Amino acid sequence: MEPRDPRTSRFIQNAMAREMLDAQTEMALTVAWRDHRDEAALHRLITAYGRLAVSVATRFRRYGLPLDDLIQQGNLGLMRAAEKFDPENGARFSTYAAWWIRASMQEYVMRNWSVVRTATNANQKKLFFHLRKTLAKLDDGEVRREALSASVARELDVPEEQVEIMLGRMSGQDLSLNTPQSDGEDGRDWMDTIEDDSVETEAEVLDVLETRRRRKLLYRAVMSLPEREQRIITERHLQDTPRTLAEIGAEMGISKERVRQLEERAMSRITSELRNREAMALSA
Repeated sequence: MEPRDPRTSRFIQNAMAREMLDAQTEMALTVAWRDHRDEAALHRLITAYGRLAVSVATRFRRYGLPLDDLIQQGNLGLMRAAEKFDPENGARFSTYAAWWIRASMQEYVMRNWSVVRTATNANQKKLFFHLRKTLAKLDDGEVRREALSASVARELDVPEEQVEIMLGRMSGQDLSLNTPQSDGEDGRDWMDTIEDDSVETEAEVLDVLETRRRRKLLYRAVMSLPEREQRIITERHLQDTPRTLAEIGAEMGISKERVRQLEERAMSRITSELRNREAMALSA
């Protein structure tokens, strides 16, 4: 294990020495941040629970990544938790934040454990973080790989073919494409064996640029909306899992029908804004 950076050690000591918040104080701070954007309340909340990021980071060190990077990712998850937490949902912020901290670190580990992206869906993520433990429990040294793959698939409730893929990925090492295929003088690099049939044409490049331009226009149009309409459009159309009219209405204290009306007005404003900007671009 590599020696710890003194700055990281000091950060950990400071984080573990921070105050412990009781439920009442925690509620007051989360409400102050949600309703009034009180940055002092946010700062106190984040610093109080920095110890959670440290605690989770130590458990992820087995993947060989720097502890300070893991802690930083945990703090990003902590900030995300503070942004999304609803103080009135009945849960403690610490419980909610722990989930976001772990999720942030898991994403970081999967991005950096190998130069090849290792896990891209929920099953592969489950395999990545539980495969070794499951193998240790199941493998008695005599089980054939085929039987072991089937056993892991049953144990983790994932498709057997994905177990095979993950076993292959995690059993090998990253290899540079500039590595010679053989020791001979005429040996070619692995790069020489890769063919690229997809030539990026001018039309494809222009399409990418146009898509980026339209996204920027859409972002500006949404940001120009009044706060309530901006929130509704974001929750209804810009999230991976869109919220329902009833859910948004309950949070905002208005009826489902009123949310629908605000959404319709916001979409009309966005459409008008985009048309105006397109017209200005054409006339420029």
